[in-house]
Amino acid sequence: MENIEARKIIEALLFASDQPISLNAFKSVLGDEGKDIDIKAIINEIEAEYKVKDTPFEVRFIAGGWQFSTKKEYSGWIRKLYKGRTTLRLSNSALETLAIVAYKQPITRSDIEEIRGVESSGVLDTLLERRLIKIVGRKEVLGRPMLYGTTQEFLRHFGLSHLSELPSLEEFVKEEMNQNAEGENLQELPFSSGDSGTAGQKPENEAVSGEMPAEDATVSQNDSTLKS
Repeated sequence: MENIEARKIIEALLFASDQPISLNAFKSVLGDEGKDIDIKAIINEIEAEYKVKDTPFEVRFIAGGWQFSTKKEYSGWIRKLYKGRTTLRLSNSALETLAIVAYKQPITRSDIEEIRGVESSGVLDTLLERRLIKIVGRKEVLGRPMLYGTTQEFLRHFGLSHLSELPSLEEFVKEEMNQNAEGENLQELPFSSGDSGTAGQKPENEAVSGEMPAEDATVSQNDSTLKS
């Protein structure tokens, strides 16, 4: 198989797939005909070409594979197309539990409940059902409780290639401290009740209408769900 033909096939597979395609998956599809093809090099060429063309989508490495994905700056338009449709709706308790598993994995249910202070079996069942977490083994202690960890679907949902890309806990603490400091500064502003600055003018950051800015989202080719 010639490189030119292999590139067309690889690009077609990227375009058609709604899931990240791993290197092994590409090799399996190409078979013996593509055994001498440098698949990674071809993918890098495709990725570079789309960057040069400044297209609204790009090739990204997510959850152990490659996938076409729209760029963040077009998220607002994509949300208009799909309107109320979203990828996944999780409660605050589910998000809290998922964060604990992501940062503390492998972790047992009792350890999760100790951190949260509440019973968490129902939340864990929901996350297992959504394929965001999985059972990765058992802890070698009395009773051998199950250990939980995140999945490839978790990485795909959050647009991560691996867990090392998760923001550090120190970053969250620093951001919270900055937000608290900003709140204290706002309380000290020398404006009386009803005073918003210069008369007849709206404050610079005051909303003019009831519209809220859309959150960032991306959508993969042939994937009708939005990804945050």
